[in-house]
Amino acid sequence: MHGSFRTSREATELEHEAHAAMADMYHAPSPDDVVFGPNMTTLTFMMTRVLGPRFEAGDEIITTHMEHDGNNTPWRTMAAERGLVVKTLPWSRDTYEFDLDELHALITPRTRFASLNYASNILGTVNPIKEMVATLRAAGAITYVDAVQYAPHGPIDVQDLDCDFLVASAYKFYGPHQGVLFGRGDLLTSLPAYKLRVVPDHAPDKFETGTQSLEGQAGVLGAIEYLQWLGTTMGSAHLATASALPRRTVEIHAAMRAMAQYEQSLSEHLVDGLSRIPGVVVHGITDPAAFDRRVPTVSFSRPGLDPQALAEFLDGHGVYVWNGHSYALPVIEWLGLADLGGVVRVGPTHYNTVAEVDLAVDLIAEYCAVH
Repeated sequence: MHGSFRTSREATELEHEAHAAMADMYHAPSPDDVVFGPNMTTLTFMMTRVLGPRFEAGDEIITTHMEHDGNNTPWRTMAAERGLVVKTLPWSRDTYEFDLDELHALITPRTRFASLNYASNILGTVNPIKEMVATLRAAGAITYVDAVQYAPHGPIDVQDLDCDFLVASAYKFYGPHQGVLFGRGDLLTSLPAYKLRVVPDHAPDKFETGTQSLEGQAGVLGAIEYLQWLGTTMGSAHLATASALPRRTVEIHAAMRAMAQYEQSLSEHLVDGLSRIPGVVVHGITDPAAFDRRVPTVSFSRPGLDPQALAEFLDGHGVYVWNGHSYALPVIEWLGLADLGGVVRVGPTHYNTVAEVDLAVDLIAEYCAVH
């Protein structure tokens, strides 16, 4: 990067364009507010290092029982090192959603930080992040949003959310393995960074340690171009004809809205089919009228069912699902399934068909009938 010759100039421009493209996807104020890293978890651990010194022993942080462990263990580790008090927001085992009155009850004058899940990678629940952030901001707390599971299923607008940080993973929205962090500009400027002397002391450079995966950043551009294509060709009904948003943001958001609309039909077939299988419990919202509050990720269990054995059976028929905890340990523990093999997780997306979902349901029913 930054060499005095043509190929270096072209590569540097590609790197800058990747930051600009992700700024448009997140609707961040500036490309300088976008930090690339190897993955969401590594970026989050880095942020615990630079945010930790802002807090004093006895300060309180809030996390939730709906977190992926990547937005849970790093903050609990920081809290343990600095003598912070951790409070955990539960979710209802009946509705699979938060009661925001319980969030209000956790907040005190010592509340300084909260890690929040945008959409659960087990339950599928899409949380009211804007309202949660507003509540915490009013209390003076910094908010860190894990949007990894939400990013492939809905539009993101960090300015509308008014969050301090938001992080996602490009592989989730059909790109390469890259973590991409948004940080509020004034915070990124004020925070220290673990960096080499030769690295500029400004964002995002000071947080992008060592040699970056530049080919990965270039690949993110390809993923965003794909989303733009979806928005202009298949999401035209969702394109805002008059918008103050950047054109690329408008096209990406149109793609995400079109995808979400289509994915609701997949959720309806999947949830309805699973609910008809005797003994199967779907862990998530099952009312089609509320499917705008969930992504199509659907997890289930059944007494006596071995999730891994079912996943292996489905693999033999060309249907690929996850089993276990999918790194969402707080969720699986809250469900009481940690010692029972976790759940089976089915994750359709916009390129899947209703027929494929129905085939998966039929195979699951076939297996459950004899096991």
